[in-house]
Amino acid sequence: MPKFELPFWLSGQELTKLNNAAHAWWTKVEGWMQWPLLQMDAEKCHLNILDLLAWQRDITRFRGEPETLYRLRVGFAFINSVDAGSTAGLMRILHRLGVGYVEINERLPDRDWDVVLLKLSDSQLSDNPHLLRVIVQQYGRTCRRYDFVTITPVIVHLAVADFNDDQQSLIATL
Repeated sequence: MPKFELPFWLSGQELTKLNNAAHAWWTKVEGWMQWPLLQMDAEKCHLNILDLLAWQRDITRFRGEPETLYRLRVGFAFINSVDAGSTAGLMRILHRLGVGYVEINERLPDRDWDVVLLKLSDSQLSDNPHLLRVIVQQYGRTCRRYDFVTITPVIVHLAVADFNDDQQSLIATL
């Protein structure tokens, strides 16, 4: 809120006190007026109001879900519903909610046509089992089955040696 400017002929100690008091009062009133608008922000609102926002945006908190993840899911509910239904959209949803890198494979030749493979690392799968289930249920394609496949990085050591042996074939006949 801008500071009130008094004309120079109204300057004085008592009027400056009055000016400061009026400024403090209207700053407080402005805070009261902005409070409902601040409650629409999923990152900063009270938890009870967050539950109302979640109900409005069709988000249900699962058991054991941390509050920060719940706030993320409620905050990104609209953009996630826009991204739902496509492979690239599902990757963006998983990235937004902190799952990380995911590979999505569809319509593989040796599998049924409706099976979608989600390739994740072991840590991603063990850290977010409920979240992944909820995301697939809410934002996955209908009439598709989702299988979780783990990607395990393996460290391979390969020794390279120089091999310069000669070979000869000798044939003896009688």
